[in-house]
Amino acid sequence: MKGDDTTADLLMAAARTLRRRFAVALESYDVTPAQSRALHVVADHGASRPSEIAEALRIAPRSATEVIDALETRGLVSREPDPTDRRATRVAATEEGRRLSAVLAAARRQESERLLEDLPAGDRAELDRILRQLLADR
Repeated sequence: MKGDDTTADLLMAAARTLRRRFAVALESYDVTPAQSRALHVVADHGASRPSEIAEALRIAPRSATEVIDALETRGLVSREPDPTDRRATRVAATEEGRRLSAVLAAARRQESERLLEDLPAGDRAELDRILRQLLADR
């Protein structure tokens, strides 16, 4: 890092570092970051329409379809009819998908801890406070 980096530059660099660490951790499970996020959405929020998943991931519906197709091929999600609209489908996590989602969440937490473990407790608490304040103001 350069000495003239702004706070925003530093924050973005920290986020990129964390995303890279997450991506590396996911490789051993043969899951992409997009697949992991989609699986998390479905496992945590229940059966969802593909358009809802796309919106939650902030990706194009076509991209969400590709991610869902890959998860379905691996048996991590299944498609089911939407009970409120017979023309639509919902995507639900399978038992294996829910299990893997929990494993991936633990891997993400572990990588976060590895990145932050050298921070003294007081600094970490202050960082948490500042980030919560930034996010509350959005």
